[in-house]
Amino acid sequence: MSAHANTGTVLDRILEARRAEVDHRKRVLPETALKYGVRAAAPLRNLSAALGRDGLNVLAELKHASPSRGILREPFDPVALAQALESAGASALSVLTEGEFFRGSLKNLRDARKAVQLPVLRKDFIFDPWQVWETRANDADSFLLIVAVLQDALLRDLIVLGRELGMEPLVEVHTSGELERALAGGARILGINNRDLRTLTVSLDTSFELIDSVPDDCIAVSESGLRTHDDLMKLRAAGFDAFLIGTHLMLSPAPPAALAALLGVTSKKE
Repeated sequence: MSAHANTGTVLDRILEARRAEVDHRKRVLPETALKYGVRAAAPLRNLSAALGRDGLNVLAELKHASPSRGILREPFDPVALAQALESAGASALSVLTEGEFFRGSLKNLRDARKAVQLPVLRKDFIFDPWQVWETRANDADSFLLIVAVLQDALLRDLIVLGRELGMEPLVEVHTSGELERALAGGARILGINNRDLRTLTVSLDTSFELIDSVPDDCIAVSESGLRTHDDLMKLRAAGFDAFLIGTHLMLSPAPPAALAALLGVTSKKE
């Protein structure tokens, strides 16, 4: 039986809804069926290699909506966005697949991945091994784990299962305590989220405060609140390897131009 930690935040409401949906889907599609799907899945792409290259590596996120901002982009075309962001210099893509609060779907992930050559990460609330099998069966190359909502034993188990299936997860932390737990669980790609889950406020100080505690052999990803080329350059100089950027791109009239500006290169048309 899977378990997640209570956060005392809006995440609890999201997780309650997500758990009910996952329990239903597990009854409809048992793990044995997913394992057959994994055998037929598309060949894996290496997220670690994509995010660990020298330079400004952007993990560009396709996100239709968020609980705090509502609809971010309309119309929302995951295929067109994926292709445009790849052309503009994205190193990898993150695709939201949670439906109720973010209006995402696994179909969005599959469609986006088929349209590009980049590694694609599944962004969702994952707390059950069944979801890891589901992730690989739907052609994803990686997935997100949020330390704040996972107990230590489950966190370790999900990291190990991901690796067994060839997927190195992005393990997200918000505090020094969560960073210690992630490292103890064996995380190799560490995402430092600049958003405070309790207040939803965003501060890049979080990344600058935690980066020195990230081992050199781990890939460090700064997440949330990144809006300028200068932000990326300062974080890169501090030791970050990659940057997860979603809302800023989705709110832009021309996401490829916004990404090009972040990367410090000539804007490209959508």
